[in-house]
Amino acid sequence: MTDEKSDGVPFAGTSTSLDAADTMERVSSEIYDLLGVKGKASESLPGVMDCSGKDTKTYFRIFHPWSFTPAAASDLDEAMERLKGELPKHGWEIVEYGPNTSKNKNITLTADNDKRKVSVKVTKMAKNDPPKLSLNLVSGCYKVPDGKKVERF
Repeated sequence: MTDEKSDGVPFAGTSTSLDAADTMERVSSEIYDLLGVKGKASESLPGVMDCSGKDTKTYFRIFHPWSFTPAAASDLDEAMERLKGELPKHGWEIVEYGPNTSKNKNITLTADNDKRKVSVKVTKMAKNDPPKLSLNLVSGCYKVPDGKKVERF
């Protein structure tokens, strides 16, 4: 993590953007499994974004926003509490937890996984109709293999 850092973003290694997106989808699935309550996840796909201050043809980050709507609104608190308890057992460090600055003061959990070079921000949107968790995963900065270019999708 120390060999290449820009703006505090860790270097995630060398990968094609498609392989990195597949990896991010697996990380999202693992987080989904930790929720421990029945519900439905949105069907969003990962995307590619730039690494600040780096060549956009060879460096990139992956982001994956998705949401989880529990089958019963009463399960929303349990899902958030399970994440708070289970993420640290799976290599995540919770770096922020508490109400955000929105009008609804939504509870937000931010966790980093240093080994996997991924961060997740989970926002409990209890006042939404229906209530849901909003999740956004973001990777560290990848470099494409020599001779390859960043594929945008």
